[in-house]
Amino acid sequence: MLTAQQKLLSCQVGAFWTTKAAGAGATFTLKNNCPYTIWPGTLSGNGAALLGGGGFELSLNDTASFSAPPGWSGRFWARTRCLLGSSSSNGTCATGDCGGVLRCVVGGAPPASLAEFTLGSGDGTQDFYDVSLVDGYNVGIGVRPSRGSCRYAGCVADVNARCPAELRVPAESGETVACRSALIHTTLDLPCCRSTSAGVN
Repeated sequence: MLTAQQKLLSCQVGAFWTTKAAGAGATFTLKNNCPYTIWPGTLSGNGAALLGGGGFELSLNDTASFSAPPGWSGRFWARTRCLLGSSSSNGTCATGDCGGVLRCVVGGAPPASLAEFTLGSGDGTQDFYDVSLVDGYNVGIGVRPSRGSCRYAGCVADVNARCPAELRVPAESGETVACRSALIHTTLDLPCCRSTSAGVN
């Protein structure tokens, strides 16, 4: 069981994950250190309540905190370049969009970098976290414990700057705002370890 404060970095966006006493859940605090506003999206698994209402706006240097119950599982991602109104308004985000609404009830559209968590449900159960680019990359993201024995997991490199041309998602200005996952974008076996390539080293 993690008993340490965790730090999530997304495009220099920080989120702090503090687990409570064994089986008592956790508190997440997100901080935006990006030089622009982001719209974090949250999605809960296992029928749990949406944290942070499913999504919210987070300006530079702002923070938002919310509690998660024991056994909670879900994901966080940053949406960028959004034009959103209230929770029921139709809008859009250049990356990580979840149906054009502020408060997500579905996952973010790929490509989007993900931080995923599963909290232990009782005494002696472990918490788990990972950073996933399986849906592609839009901003750097990572999880780092501030104390305890858990280690850093993440990708804070600017993948957009190194994205192969065929995987780039450009903004209207031509700037690359996201990088598609080869797993989703290509139908080739080898990059995705499918069919005849499965198990090849």
